[in-house]
Amino acid sequence: MLVDALRKDYREADLDAADRAMLDYVAVLTHEPAAVGRGHIDHLREHGFDDTAILQINLIASWFNYINRVADGLGVGRP
Repeated sequence: MLVDALRKDYREADLDAADRAMLDYVAVLTHEPAAVGRGHIDHLREHGFDDTAILQINLIASWFNYINRVADGLGVGRP
């Protein structure tokens, strides 16, 4: 099942090239945000993403990262 594969490791899931490029970008943005550069954006464009789509990908991933850090910092969901 795709959801299970994505949870385990998106790199092993059966995805098309555009979805994989998007998730690769999100992974770098999440784990090494200072490493994001022109090459990452160009790679997304090569897979059909325009500036609006790239902005949306960035904003959604950034928002989830922010909210998760706020929740972690406040101990939300922890006993």
